[in-house]
Amino acid sequence: MFQTLIRKGFLPLFLLFQTIAFSQILNPVHWETELNKISETEYELIFHAEIEPHWHLYATEMPAEGPNPTTFTFEAAGEDYELIGGVTQSEPEVEYDQVFEMDLAYFSDEAQFRQKIRLKNPDLTRINAEIEYQSCDDKACTYDTKKFAFSLNGEPIEAETTATSAKNSSTQAAAAPSEESAETATLEPEPKQNFWGIFFIAFLSGFAALLTPCVFPMIPMTVSFFTKQSQSRAAGIRNAIFYGLAIIVIYVFLGTLVTVIFGADSLNALSTNFWFNIIFFILLLFFAFSFLGAYEIVLPSSWGTKIDSKADKGGFVGIFFMALALAIVSFSCTGPIVGTLLVDAASKGGMAPVIGMLGFSSAIALPFALFAAFPGWLNSLPKSGGWLNTVKVFLGFLELALAFKFLSNADLVLQMHFLEREVFLAIWITVFGVLAFYLFGKIRLPHDSPLEQISVGRLLTGLLVLAFTIYLIPGLWGAPLKLISGFPPPLQYSESPYGVGNSKGGGVSNASGLPENAVFGPHDIISFHDYEEGMAYAKAQGLPVMIDFTGHACVNCRKMEERVWSEPQVLNVLKNEIVLISLYVDDKRELPTSEQYVSEETGKDIETIGNKWSDFQITRYGANAQPYYVLIDHQENKLNAPIGYQPDADAYLEWLREGIDAFSGDTTMKSKTAIFQ
Repeated sequence: MFQTLIRKGFLPLFLLFQTIAFSQILNPVHWETELNKISETEYELIFHAEIEPHWHLYATEMPAEGPNPTTFTFEAAGEDYELIGGVTQSEPEVEYDQVFEMDLAYFSDEAQFRQKIRLKNPDLTRINAEIEYQSCDDKACTYDTKKFAFSLNGEPIEAETTATSAKNSSTQAAAAPSEESAETATLEPEPKQNFWGIFFIAFLSGFAALLTPCVFPMIPMTVSFFTKQSQSRAAGIRNAIFYGLAIIVIYVFLGTLVTVIFGADSLNALSTNFWFNIIFFILLLFFAFSFLGAYEIVLPSSWGTKIDSKADKGGFVGIFFMALALAIVSFSCTGPIVGTLLVDAASKGGMAPVIGMLGFSSAIALPFALFAAFPGWLNSLPKSGGWLNTVKVFLGFLELALAFKFLSNADLVLQMHFLEREVFLAIWITVFGVLAFYLFGKIRLPHDSPLEQISVGRLLTGLLVLAFTIYLIPGLWGAPLKLISGFPPPLQYSESPYGVGNSKGGGVSNASGLPENAVFGPHDIISFHDYEEGMAYAKAQGLPVMIDFTGHACVNCRKMEERVWSEPQVLNVLKNEIVLISLYVDDKRELPTSEQYVSEETGKDIETIGNKWSDFQITRYGANAQPYYVLIDHQENKLNAPIGYQPDADAYLEWLREGIDAFSGDTTMKSKTAIFQ
């Protein structure tokens, strides 16, 4: 009783605080720019972000299902000038996020980003850039866009051409080019990455490559050659170690080449690009079919012939070319693994491709050095046989499953809902189910040898794969599948958050299916993503409306949905007593040209669905943070003070009740007035 009185007594004060805190335009990130002239044709565009206390700005590298990364767009890039590499950034902090269940990189206090350019058009005097970014504190998130203009000839740029918002502006210095500015301090070190994790995964991949029919038989042959041709055991060990080091140098050179050609972060910037993911989906399918035996990926035979001729010279040079010959001859098995590693490592940016190739080649090189030092171990090696092709096919199935992760990323980028969670899981269940049948000897592929019985190792592997397949099946009915978190689309990106054919609810009768234009939101709440459609349904049902200003990548929005909306009392209200309209301010789908406009409030170009709902929130309610909840009646009047992030389920429920009671009282009064009239 005492707690209830306290809560009711402080609720008005709490709502007043919420109104002040959330009903305002938040601008937690303040930007300044600087132009650094390197030469007559090369410049460096510098963006400095000052971040308010307790807020953080996300880095340029974000997983596909994570928050929105900070992205840069440069107008006319490729026409009047070219970008040299990708955008480099100062060192972010990296922490594990419980909501997204992944490591996230972000900046606190300040951040710096740099982009080098080279002019193609000597008459160019101005460069326009745009930044899209998301910033969050422990209660709210903002999703914003800023435009900047750099003057290359030192002439000032008119204020109206660079201003993005009268209320939410950022400071800009359009620096005149000068040789003195070339002495600007260098960029801070590259962002820390989990290099040990990259190395470990690459090392395991290299070990898997060892167990393929292209590499494994080479171990005893090559080591025996070194031990027999060398004048002493020490010389044999020395030669084998040099052979292993040569393998490492060759593959590390490949990783370095990828890093130099594509730039440290350019592939990472493409990780949420639709075409990037589609291309690598096709590439991994190509690799997978090769492993499954449809064809072999081979380099021109002339390459191997030329390299073999070099290897005959002897000495360290000859040994190096022997290592190069191994890389070429084994390419049909190692190529798909190396390609997949480079795709994954390069998308992480920085030195990841180099670290990945170091791990992969170390696993390849290690056995040659060890068996050369202890030649007696060669007798313990299993004999080559059909099991090597089994390893190759096993890797092919893994490549096939991984390919659909890239296709899922592409689908998520454009929110096409082509490969929703249920479809993705159905594909994985099929792939791993067929793999289990293969391991049990029920399916044979082109290069398989006759199998009269299966080994204990193959049986145990088959049982493990079958168990994993069975584990995936409940995911079709809404199981979270935390073991593979981050691979399938999120629970909300599905036909129903509770799974195929599930009509679970909190009392809502939905026998005839969803209302027209509605979708299932979190916890199977009927939701609308269009304001007008939601309002029309609310009027037809005689229910108040709750506008949920949210974002696909809003951390605090997900916390509210998972920890507050899931409470039975709150969930019952959301399902039965209001109409939910969820408006995503980071929806990147473009509006039809006829619906695009320039905001009178902020002066920004409204080009996407997310722009439209963000402008609606700013214009109508004077707020730009998410989550942001507004209860309104059918005349679009607020029923109580809007609120933002509120982790206390009881306080949130009281806020809901206050608005619903206001709607009920208003409706009753109008009904009585109509009767008397």
